[in-house]
Amino acid sequence: MRHLIVFKPIQRCLLVLVVLALLTGCSSLHPWQNQPMKPYADRAVAWRDEAPKQDRKMLMLLSLSGGGARAAAFGYGVLDALHQTQVPWQGQNISLLDELDLISGVSGGSIIATYYAAFGAETFPAFEEQFLRKDFQESLVINTFKPGSLHDLSSPWFGRSNLLERRLNELFQGKTFGDLAAHPDQPNLMVSATDLSLGSGFEFSWRQFSLICSDLDSVPLSFAVAASSAVPIALSPMTLKNYSDNCPQPVALATASTDPYRVRLLRDSQRSYLDAKARPYIHLVDGGLVDNLGLRSLLDRAQADGGLGRTVGHMTDVPIEKLVIIVVNAERAPSENIDTHDQVPDVSQVTDALLFGTGGRATQETLELLRDTVQAWRQELHSRSGQSKDPFAPDAKIYVINVNLSDAPELAERRLLLQIPTAFSLPVDDVTRLEAAGRRVLRSSPDFQALLKDLGAAAAAP
Repeated sequence: MRHLIVFKPIQRCLLVLVVLALLTGCSSLHPWQNQPMKPYADRAVAWRDEAPKQDRKMLMLLSLSGGGARAAAFGYGVLDALHQTQVPWQGQNISLLDELDLISGVSGGSIIATYYAAFGAETFPAFEEQFLRKDFQESLVINTFKPGSLHDLSSPWFGRSNLLERRLNELFQGKTFGDLAAHPDQPNLMVSATDLSLGSGFEFSWRQFSLICSDLDSVPLSFAVAASSAVPIALSPMTLKNYSDNCPQPVALATASTDPYRVRLLRDSQRSYLDAKARPYIHLVDGGLVDNLGLRSLLDRAQADGGLGRTVGHMTDVPIEKLVIIVVNAERAPSENIDTHDQVPDVSQVTDALLFGTGGRATQETLELLRDTVQAWRQELHSRSGQSKDPFAPDAKIYVINVNLSDAPELAERRLLLQIPTAFSLPVDDVTRLEAAGRRVLRSSPDFQALLKDLGAAAAAP
């Protein structure tokens, strides 16, 4: 991380004296705290984060991986390409991005996912101007070393991620999840973090918040993104209060011994939130530690629900003709191959290998899990077709479109892209390359071209 502030000796001494004076008494500042769930008359509100617009015959999910500004820029390129893609649908010529129902994000991917959920078409080009092509990281460093921020950090309830949350709150203009509900024409948002104690995923969704009996509407978007981006050590955990011990409508969870292992594991983690005496507070860190794609919990929940039909049956009143899943993976490769020499890897090499070697293996496992799950869903579609209460049309299709940074076409360009570091800010030239790569990789995808062909749209030129 670069520091661009240079103080004259006298200014530096004055700053040190001010900081020391401020820190002689620790701050008692408490940051924002989540609130109990309101007594909603309709319990179905807990499902609304998954409910698409009415009368939708196409369901589209877009998942954006972690990877700092690299992931945000690559994801922005994908979103822009979808925005520019015109397709004939239900008698109109529309932007394919208009059909997006759910956008999910992890860490860096959650920044662009949340921005689009909050501002829609204004994202183009506002997100570039306000985040990608600004030195967000440097402004964060400057704010951190302000005397007021240093005093706030002396509070045992206020951590470094709370400073990140403040800066993100400016980016998202103070919006909350409740503000998103006021714009039904925008896709629903899901941000993924990691439960530090369980080592499992934690979603900012109504389903998840119903377990801790808390009101998602009041949660600032900046809090969710800061939690999803809270890389351990570098940043501090973000904390939620658990209200499940005083919940007017407690959640009931059932687990059968015959359930698959993944379902039993999911239920065990969910059940832990129902005991607020044992877990009165939930500490959250970077979502990429568990699932850098933000897909595992969605797949596990679909299996726990009893299959694809039950998962989406409540989401639409008309038969679904097309289910589109777009997975954007901006994960980069390790900086070097440590297996080419016999020297003991140093700390930086070990860290790099753990983050981008082992982490890459976990991402590949998630992609394989998605492939197997979709195969089971397609078999389910075939067997369910024509039955009563079937949410799918007889000729319904599932499209899975993987958009990987590692699939950038030119070898030299791909090597350069895969070595771009994970940071909150990048050089402008790298941002331009990543955006262009997002557009090209999506448009070059055979599965994306197959979707356009089935929609009767012109093939997208790379």
